[in-house]
Amino acid sequence: MKVLITGGAGFIGSHIADLFINRGFEVIIVDNLSSGDKTNVPNNAKFYELDILSPDLEDIFTTERPDVVIHEAAQVDVNESILNPVQDAEKNILATIQLLENSRKTNVKKFLYSSSCAVYGDTKDVSITEDFPLSPLSFYGLSKWSSEEYIKIYSKLYGLPYTIFRYANVYGPRQKATGEGGVVAIFSQKLVQKEQLLIYGDGNQTRDFVYVKDVARANLLALTKGDHHIINISTNTKTRINDLLTLMARIHNIKVEPSYQAKKIGDIVHSRLHNEQAKSQLDWIPHYSLQQGLSETLTYFQSL
Repeated sequence: MKVLITGGAGFIGSHIADLFINRGFEVIIVDNLSSGDKTNVPNNAKFYELDILSPDLEDIFTTERPDVVIHEAAQVDVNESILNPVQDAEKNILATIQLLENSRKTNVKKFLYSSSCAVYGDTKDVSITEDFPLSPLSFYGLSKWSSEEYIKIYSKLYGLPYTIFRYANVYGPRQKATGEGGVVAIFSQKLVQKEQLLIYGDGNQTRDFVYVKDVARANLLALTKGDHHIINISTNTKTRINDLLTLMARIHNIKVEPSYQAKKIGDIVHSRLHNEQAKSQLDWIPHYSLQQGLSETLTYFQSL
């Protein structure tokens, strides 16, 4: 089976590529390297350095004829989406439409899409199911939701099977600690470099942290399961940012005193995703505890 992964040189996409190659799939990666790194591309993957908004994308689909498309490429910076909503829509909505069009024309058998918990918006401290009302607080969340709707309509009109993943807060090795990089990556780098750690807000906001290798495994399972479903990929466990830092400092065997800053615009207070759909539709459960995942992540940052 031939699998095309957009953003396959990036954080999540490269872990998916690694897993698929290890399982014997033929992997094609399309990435413009704007945030990805070519060193993340597995040796056995075929790599195209290309922006997925480029009209040349059609040539890749025509030449490669992938069986499955896994769409991981995206503009993921919430603040950037607020500052530049046009660019956010181009990278997240128009690019998805272009992929769907090429998938339709070349008879792709399944489309896997990386959405986000940002589509739910600011919720009370509850476990959010997939049928929870959607009310994104940022253009990023809105662009992810819009792309989901395009995928569903493409499926209705053209019979393109899909699985849409709404990821919780994914963390792990290779995540960038710059810009809107995940808090685990930012904390990891600061701890290794012994720099001041900043917490935006009071640190009592909660997140549902899911390890990147568990996310990659969900994509593998969705090749044959979860058709026409939207599925949360999460641990259904809430962790306060203050507690996250305490655990990471304990693993690193140091004491830290963070500096508290004003809350960022568009930040969500609580986010915890129910994962029963992942269990029932994909037979998926997270294999990594937070401590196990953080230990691997800190080891990675120490090796840089």
